[in-house]
Amino acid sequence: MTTYAALLRGINVGGKKKLPMAELRQLMGGLGYGGVRTHLQSGQAVFTSGHGDEQSLAGELADAIEKRFGFSVDVIVRDHAYLAAVAAACPFPAAGLEAKQLHVTYFSAPVDAARFAEIDREAYLPEEFRLGERELYLYAPDGLGRSKLAEHLAKPRVNKGVIATTRNWNTVLKLVELTAE
Repeated sequence: MTTYAALLRGINVGGKKKLPMAELRQLMGGLGYGGVRTHLQSGQAVFTSGHGDEQSLAGELADAIEKRFGFSVDVIVRDHAYLAAVAAACPFPAAGLEAKQLHVTYFSAPVDAARFAEIDREAYLPEEFRLGERELYLYAPDGLGRSKLAEHLAKPRVNKGVIATTRNWNTVLKLVELTAE
């Protein structure tokens, strides 16, 4: 059995796409996932599965949510090893920053630097981002809500063809912890 985190994009935000966590846990248990737990109301679930891969599990969960709740939700599934590697590879001094200043955007597939080449990085300083393979690290000193760089990074042309969902540093670390158990 492998332990995974499911990252659901855009649920329970601003009164839209309401998805009660108790119902999500029940749905996931019905799919045969074990040890289902949720974290916060914003779309994180941890579970175990002995079948499938990250992509097929994400598709299965997204389909089940749409059938049960009547709306589509983008889902990314990642295993503990990946989540731990992302946390360990953080290019910013995470220990010295507030959680609201550091974020990770998880992508559904690998992304290359060419996708971000048109961004004038100097124009957004002191905000910065660094690209991994299937993740992007964002340093936003005034928080995500005030970040002009985050706003630019969220544009459809930048994320074309991939699902992208962002979590603050506390959630990044909590998902590593929860998937380690």
